[in-house]
Amino acid sequence: MGDKSPEKRNTKPGIEASPCMLSDKVKEAEAILKKCELCPRKCHVNRTAGQRGVCRTGDKPFVSSWGPHFGEERPLVGRRGSGTIFFGNCNLGCIFCQNYPISHLGEGQEISFEKLASIMIELQNIGCHNINLVTPTHQMPMILRSFEIARGEGLSIPIVYNCGGYESLHAIELLEGIVDIYMPDFKYSDPDMALRYSNAKDYPDAARVAIKEMYRQVGDLILDERGIAKRGLLVRHLVLPEGIAGTEGVVKFIAEEISKNTYINIMDQYHPCFRAFDNPPLNRRITDKEYREAVKMALDAGLKRIDGVTV
Repeated sequence: MGDKSPEKRNTKPGIEASPCMLSDKVKEAEAILKKCELCPRKCHVNRTAGQRGVCRTGDKPFVSSWGPHFGEERPLVGRRGSGTIFFGNCNLGCIFCQNYPISHLGEGQEISFEKLASIMIELQNIGCHNINLVTPTHQMPMILRSFEIARGEGLSIPIVYNCGGYESLHAIELLEGIVDIYMPDFKYSDPDMALRYSNAKDYPDAARVAIKEMYRQVGDLILDERGIAKRGLLVRHLVLPEGIAGTEGVVKFIAEEISKNTYINIMDQYHPCFRAFDNPPLNRRITDKEYREAVKMALDAGLKRIDGVTV
């Protein structure tokens, strides 16, 4: 699997879910909320009856903000920006989260499915290249319901699933034919680090399974003649101080079990936030040396499409 070029995979658009198939997917996703297993935590709360699990979210869309975003990867941003929707709350517990007012403090408001659909149409109408769903994992059924409405109103630009990587396999399987671009984080390769800093010891295993399924659905990232992403997998990995993120294990998995042509962003922008100040070595930024070593690990693993790096 690891040596297939993007030109030899996914040269045709994915099969779009038919209206009937989409309706069935929405119903199946909403049924999960009654004994929630949307993520590997499997809280088993009935979110349709007002119960709350780790993500502290009910059964309606909970949104913080939206608009064209120009700080994403180049294939998403283009000239008109990525149509980003930030969903409130999160199923992870990262003590260094750089969006902690949204993910931990619950900044945002509950809105209707119709409102979320209208936001998607608004972002398309102002020229955004895609709909970028940020932290969608715990709100997937609500997003599907709103997407069904928006598609009926003419939504046609690619859907980006911009998630933390802590996903349920079943939930990702339901998204086949709907999501065009998967953009998961792969935060850790060491379960002990995942437990200590995100309260998710099973994170590495869950991320591996989910990313394999994402790749099965969409393959390597395909760009159009303008360099804008149309379809495929884009992985993010945030380098953390003193090797906490386990970069070597992450890039080795991507190269050996996904594809050496995976588009990967080895991210250098870590800075202390939230509770990181009280948890050294997360209380400092990474050094230039730490970042260079991380990029070298990706290159040594054989990865060929590293964001911002000429191979």
